[in-house]
Amino acid sequence: MATNAIDQTRRMLSLVTYLRERPGARVGDVARAFGITEDELIADLDVLPMCGTSFRGGDLLDIDTDGDRIWWHNPDDVAEPLRLAADEATALLVAARAVATLPGLREGDRQALLRATAKLEAAAGEAAGASARLSVTFESEGGVFADVDRAIAERRRLWLRYYSPARDELTEREVDPIRLFAVGHTYMEAWCRLSEARRTFRLDRVAEIKLLDAPADPPPVELRDLSEGLVQPAAEDPEVSVEVGPGGRWVAEYYPHDSAEELPDGGLRITLRTPDPTSLRRLALRLGRDGRIVAPQALADSARRAAEQALAAYGA
Repeated sequence: MATNAIDQTRRMLSLVTYLRERPGARVGDVARAFGITEDELIADLDVLPMCGTSFRGGDLLDIDTDGDRIWWHNPDDVAEPLRLAADEATALLVAARAVATLPGLREGDRQALLRATAKLEAAAGEAAGASARLSVTFESEGGVFADVDRAIAERRRLWLRYYSPARDELTEREVDPIRLFAVGHTYMEAWCRLSEARRTFRLDRVAEIKLLDAPADPPPVELRDLSEGLVQPAAEDPEVSVEVGPGGRWVAEYYPHDSAEELPDGGLRITLRTPDPTSLRRLALRLGRDGRIVAPQALADSARRAAEQALAAYGA
């Protein structure tokens, strides 16, 4: 089942109550109770210790697991009635007012947020006045996120104008969103009606987005395990060899690869697989004198021509 950010937040709030009542609960039992995989549960447990009664580093949730059972060591410490400091109240009010202006936010959620904000203002007293003089402006990705999140919640189709860096072009397409997730950047996984296949879209590359009235109806798909990263090459993907100098050794840290052989000059010969070898031309241009594609030959020639065209453009 697809999970959006709001669903995950609700689950984690319920998880806190669940674990408080079941000390030493087994990982498998908790995962089944919440209808998620054990890997998803462990990911939630990695986040919970960063939560608590104070964002200033006060009483955080001391929750850990040995892989079999889950232990919460300080449930009584964080169960005391909360008291907001002035800076905490200010931060909450500023954030609440900013979120209430997000495009795509469901009206019921917006009204609930405004009611909660009014109660917080009454409780904050003078701090509420100080917060009114502050404002937050979201980057464009925030609006895209809100529209995608709403489309997932309401099971509606989206229209996109999307920039593809591999082809250096904008395309228009309709997609049925499946889930939102973050791996470095924020992404939407969706069924693309243009390509009739599952595709992943980076939100900061969405140039324009519209929520359509048509219902979203993606075919049943098995969600990928992203615990090893977004890019997970398959054994049948084409093989590419890249040689880099000492200044290009970072490639081995950022790109999943089959092997990295040391070279006499302190560089590496890196062998990797990718479903779209042409996308590595951008890597070759970025490396400049610090690296080059050596195989397959057609890709190496293509990267060389792209570099020559770029240099010619600078000369012109």
